[in-house]
Amino acid sequence: MLDNIRIVLVNTHHPGNIGSAARAMKNMGITQLYLVEPKNFPSFEASQLASSATDVLKNAVVVDTLAEALKGCRFVCGTTARLRAVKWPQVDGRECGELIHNESKRHEVALVFGRERSGLSNDELELCQTLVNITTGEAYSSLNLGQAVQVLSYEILMASRKDEVLKVQDEPLDEKDTLASNDQLEGMYNHFIDALTDLNFFGKRNPEHIMRKLRCLYGRARPTQREVQIMRGILSYAQGRRTQTPEK
Repeated sequence: MLDNIRIVLVNTHHPGNIGSAARAMKNMGITQLYLVEPKNFPSFEASQLASSATDVLKNAVVVDTLAEALKGCRFVCGTTARLRAVKWPQVDGRECGELIHNESKRHEVALVFGRERSGLSNDELELCQTLVNITTGEAYSSLNLGQAVQVLSYEILMASRKDEVLKVQDEPLDEKDTLASNDQLEGMYNHFIDALTDLNFFGKRNPEHIMRKLRCLYGRARPTQREVQIMRGILSYAQGRRTQTPEK
């Protein structure tokens, strides 16, 4: 199941942090590293700090956007250093390890780490279904990026060595009854914007605020591919495209 887990680092400034993260990952048996627009990579400093995990660096996938890094994933957990005003589902480090492990039994998952100074933007957090905050002492709560990767990778490994904490249902026979991928969800959200605009639903309302609430709703619901297809069929029908009917 560890092979289904991606560690995604967004816009990392210091190459040494990439190397430290790679070493932390390999220590815990995780090898899929995705880098979103790193400031300096490949780098000698990254290779030095990776130590014997240079193979993780060599096989790292470098992309331009977070959406590209998450393509094909059916569960995404984003790290945050503080609680946010928007009520995304939130877990602590131990819960994150158990959740990532159980989700990875069925499909590709991603654990996303933001920039060293500013973390993940709200737009990037909207690509996540759940947030994780690592519990620290009150006196000093700042964690180095490599430390954060180490802590959560350790929790994932420990969860993988225990009996299942959550009951996992058998794999559905029909692929359409598996969870929708992140890119399928993004397609649905874009369709929502088009349809609600056509229907003049937004009016004087703030579209971003409404869409953020819808993202939270569907993030909690975890829709399947079939459910996303049905929802998009309803939206098409509302727009007058009545040649498309929702799938039964």
